[in-house]
Amino acid sequence: MTWLIAGLLIFLGVHSLRIFDEGLRSRLMHRWGEAPFKTAYSLLSVLGFGLLIYGYGQARLQPIPIYDLPTGLRHASILLVWFSMVLLIAAYVPGNWFKQRLRHPMVLGVKLWAFAHLLSNGTAADLLLFGSFLLWAIASFRAARQRDKAAAEQALVASPDAVAAAMPFSKPADSVPTLTGTRIASPVKASATAITVVLGSLIWAGFLFDWHASLIGVQPMVMTR
Repeated sequence: MTWLIAGLLIFLGVHSLRIFDEGLRSRLMHRWGEAPFKTAYSLLSVLGFGLLIYGYGQARLQPIPIYDLPTGLRHASILLVWFSMVLLIAAYVPGNWFKQRLRHPMVLGVKLWAFAHLLSNGTAADLLLFGSFLLWAIASFRAARQRDKAAAEQALVASPDAVAAAMPFSKPADSVPTLTGTRIASPVKASATAITVVLGSLIWAGFLFDWHASLIGVQPMVMTR
């Protein structure tokens, strides 16, 4: 599983800059320039993703069983993956309910996706791959919430009058303090939420009935029988 481990270290490593050092990304971008930094970031991400896919495929040829959960949990994992697909789409659709309420739906989607796959797969390679993504998502969400809290506290210290003036007729959840003041969150749009659910459901159905078998070689519906 050497290639899988290498891929995980590279892919999750470059996506963990803000978890371990919030200012490191900004410092590197300032030192290298925005375009070179983003190019290096993208290339390392693609390299890591390619290695972990290759390594996972090789590890699946000689699986090492670790645990075997009841079939009912595999059914539950299909439902969890549906939720995860909706959350992943929510990160890109402005004004949807999930993004407004959860703030970081993509990370939560990755967390659900990884946990769901641990309910359906119990080999050493699965535990390494999906367990690593689950731990990363937990740490990433915690770091994101800490950034939100720090930004809110700095905004309140910097301009408490502006924050108070912006909030008299708004619920706390309807406003988002920032470093430069308080940004009033855009209202939730029912159409945006519906689009999010529909797109997420379509992608989930595509993977469930076709793409997962074509790309991964495993038919989820067969696994749950």
